[in-house]
Amino acid sequence: MKVIPDTSVIVDGRITGLISAGELENADILIPEAVVAELEHQANEGFESGLSGLDEIVQLQNFHKEGKINLRFVGERPSPEAIAHAGEIDAIIRKVSEESRAVLFTSDRLQAHVAGAKGIKVYYIRPEQEAKELEIRKFFGEGTMSVHLREGCVPYAKRGKPGEFEIVKVGRRRLKEKEMEAMSREIIEAAKREKNSFIEIERKGVTVVQLGAMRIVMARPPFSDRFEITATQPVVKLSLDDYELDEETKERLSDYRRGVIVSGPPGSGKSTFAQAVAEYLKEKGAIVKTMENPRDLQVGDEITQYAPLEKSMELTSDIILLVRPDFVVYDEVRKSEDFRIFADMRLAGIGLIGVTHANRAIDAVQRLIGRVELGMIPQVSDTIIHIKSGKIEQILELEFTVTLPSG
Repeated sequence: MKVIPDTSVIVDGRITGLISAGELENADILIPEAVVAELEHQANEGFESGLSGLDEIVQLQNFHKEGKINLRFVGERPSPEAIAHAGEIDAIIRKVSEESRAVLFTSDRLQAHVAGAKGIKVYYIRPEQEAKELEIRKFFGEGTMSVHLREGCVPYAKRGKPGEFEIVKVGRRRLKEKEMEAMSREIIEAAKREKNSFIEIERKGVTVVQLGAMRIVMARPPFSDRFEITATQPVVKLSLDDYELDEETKERLSDYRRGVIVSGPPGSGKSTFAQAVAEYLKEKGAIVKTMENPRDLQVGDEITQYAPLEKSMELTSDIILLVRPDFVVYDEVRKSEDFRIFADMRLAGIGLIGVTHANRAIDAVQRLIGRVELGMIPQVSDTIIHIKSGKIEQILELEFTVTLPSG
């Protein structure tokens, strides 16, 4: 049997999985040079998917040496312009598959549809629904907020709750680069395979992955001095009643004519409060959406979570205006562009809850000044709720007044 795997089944580890299970024993595995070129390009850009894919090809070479498969490289190396264009690479892979009279293996639904439309033999491997136990999950225990893994260092974890935590060792020996690489490959494969999992951000030297409720940031040189993996997950999920808010504050939160900023330092519980507000508004019958990057709020299935559209939150906001929600949770408002989008949506009449980093409530106001016209600030956001150690520390109401000078 002749098999041509495309980039998708190599990156997610499905082709090596089938060989390990004995389903492709003695098969002729033909790797298009276009696949190697694409993975090499991604690896040169520092993308984890490229490095993971090249590791899978090394594993295929090992299977070839063991006599489990026959491995060959076919086709010509594409031009730099074609490598930079994903659709062109897919077309080259289909052409090689057709010329070789081989079965195209893919986990890319669009690739499978196009190949089928052109009469090419294709085997579509559906995403696995069952989540496998990842090595990184073994570092998590009861009450673990985050795990910090760094090449050449002992693994550490942060345990407790926002404002009340301790740093503890979760391993006895220093992690080797090979172990870190294996974990990163596992994470990338899981992100491609598991439901509700995404590669949210992939740039040179850094990859951000959302695996269900777990957010994983992988950094390597040149972005960081050493390879490191940081994984965080929520330890508590609270309802709005847990915050013991008075009725006036609840009414303020559920009034779409108001804009609310939730502020606090990193790890203080801002997002936990924001998702509690989102659930509260949903239960009151409101249509709620979120804008997140990455999408790590733990909200109900009825609440749609939007990511940047074509890497732009402005484009996401354009779509949200067409969807017409009652409320939007914007996590997080940090850059000048985020504040501009927040103001634009707020003035369009959408109820907004924005999440921003600030050490004090007044610092959140300072972040608005200079980014939003001074006289417009109360119309954009008239309420600041400051969270510290998982609790509401201060609530500010903003209003614009004009007084006569005296003295």
